[in-house]
Amino acid sequence: MFDAAPHAPALSQSAEFEATLRALGQRPHRLADGSLVLRRRLAGLPVALVSRARIDPATLPLLLADAGLSRRPLLLNPDAPVTLPGALPLVTPAHVAELDLTGDLRAGLHQKWRNRLSHARRQSLRLRHEILPDRADHWLLAADARQQRTRRYRAWPAALTLAYGRANPGQARLFTALHQGHPVAALLILLHGASASYHIAHSTAQGRAVSAHNLLLWEAATWLAARGLTRLDLGPVETEHSPGLARFKLGTGARARPLGGTWLLWPPLTPRLRLRDGHDRPKGSI
Repeated sequence: MFDAAPHAPALSQSAEFEATLRALGQRPHRLADGSLVLRRRLAGLPVALVSRARIDPATLPLLLADAGLSRRPLLLNPDAPVTLPGALPLVTPAHVAELDLTGDLRAGLHQKWRNRLSHARRQSLRLRHEILPDRADHWLLAADARQQRTRRYRAWPAALTLAYGRANPGQARLFTALHQGHPVAALLILLHGASASYHIAHSTAQGRAVSAHNLLLWEAATWLAARGLTRLDLGPVETEHSPGLARFKLGTGARARPLGGTWLLWPPLTPRLRLRDGHDRPKGSI
């Protein structure tokens, strides 16, 4: 499913993510082209999931047949826009922000972002950079769990994040800003191959007042670039529902790139379905 264009795989397609799942006793499958397939249950029905792979519609049926997956419902979240004949589109493409770490990072900063970074540097913040401690009660993981409950969304559970750190020593990097000795913001970055992903971030009211998150992200990006990493995936940008967070991510000079939406492929069902147009499907935004 990966196309011929050079593009580092997303976190959910990486060898590091596969190692994490195997450490937890799961058995993901690699297709012949290297795409990672997860086995899940949806309403009790066994389904296969391919998330953020580069999909070639011409080879997809053969790859699934060779893997014995041609009769199982398959959810696809392609890493780039694509049309999948015979599949049912469920969600239109969202966008992710990707920061190129190979150029002049400072030159890419938007002026307001640069101003917030300068503001943070005047606040007597102390920065701490470490490998994520293997502690289920770590304050950042607890804050992330509370935020998921409050905002009613689901992301990685703390157990999966901790397992990533154990399965990939040194690849879960925690950047913390302290003000008067107390943590006011933190950012967790997961490294995978030549790329990294913005995984968890949290800032207190005091942290926001002193622009701590700008300083943390800048420190993380420059640290990654100095070690030869080429891309930082900043995650989804949603200008309609989270305009402030979108501005923060894009203010780094990151590029918004469309993904491929969500598709359902189930051969016993989808050939008999007429693909709906985009007017009645949930939409990603930018």
